[in-house]
Amino acid sequence: MNLRQLRYFVRIAEVGNITRAAEQLNVAQPALGLQIRQLEQDLKTELLLRHSRGVVLTAAGKLLLERATRILQDVEEARRDVRALSGSEQETLVLGLTPSIMLQIGPDLLVDAKNEIPAISLSLVEELSHVLVQALERGEVNIAFAYGVEERPGIERRPILEEELLFATAPGPDAVPETITLAEALSHELVQAGERDQVQKLLKQAAERFALPLSILYEAQSIPAMRTLVVRGAAASIMPYGTAIEELKAGKLIGRRIVDQPIKRTLYLVRAAGGQASRQNEAMERFLGTVTEHLLESLGPLARRIG
Repeated sequence: MNLRQLRYFVRIAEVGNITRAAEQLNVAQPALGLQIRQLEQDLKTELLLRHSRGVVLTAAGKLLLERATRILQDVEEARRDVRALSGSEQETLVLGLTPSIMLQIGPDLLVDAKNEIPAISLSLVEELSHVLVQALERGEVNIAFAYGVEERPGIERRPILEEELLFATAPGPDAVPETITLAEALSHELVQAGERDQVQKLLKQAAERFALPLSILYEAQSIPAMRTLVVRGAAASIMPYGTAIEELKAGKLIGRRIVDQPIKRTLYLVRAAGGQASRQNEAMERFLGTVTEHLLESLGPLARRIG
């Protein structure tokens, strides 16, 4: 058993699918599968049950997930504490961003960090919100901007802004109105991210609340694949502005606001409760404020500041 195998196993357990885990880890699926089989052989027990939609943990797998998460967190804390022993060493801030935020402001943040927090090395991690929170709990991410974060032990969350989602379709031969009702939007066949994605959860809640039909024709775990299906006209989608920012600006997609019952999500600034303070704490907090301002500017009327 080694740390790489444990990291691979934890990621598979988090996403519930070996193919998606391989994509996120940037590892070939056969190589990832081999590492897990070697881990199972070493432990002489089955850790995952494979099925058509992915994998589920066995009882032994659940126990290993609990222990592996703790081990990886301890390793990261040890690495950070040893490095921090020398006060002259440059600190590192591992900042987690969702894909839509990364597409909107990711490059700008690297430039801003060099100017505003020169004593801190910034590393950006791009993942879905629930994956960022899990990475934060393991100590792999210091701070994250994540959507729809529920209260949980060991996590501090502060609401930053509320964001309105757009109804996106491919442009057609005829002019379309600038807005749409929720009933009209949900009458279309949609492509959305998987069931664990917060946007799909919000859509299901809205459809149930207003007794409206909901037809999700495709589930695409890949955001580029989801955008491509909409650009081709294979389906519509309700998505964040940042997810399709380039296509919207280029006119490859049309985004309309839902006027009567807008679908909104809340962005949180999330960090571990009682985490170690940075020696550059004041500068870091100013930088996090800059991140918020960039995002508000990018979203414009689609965002409302909280607090």
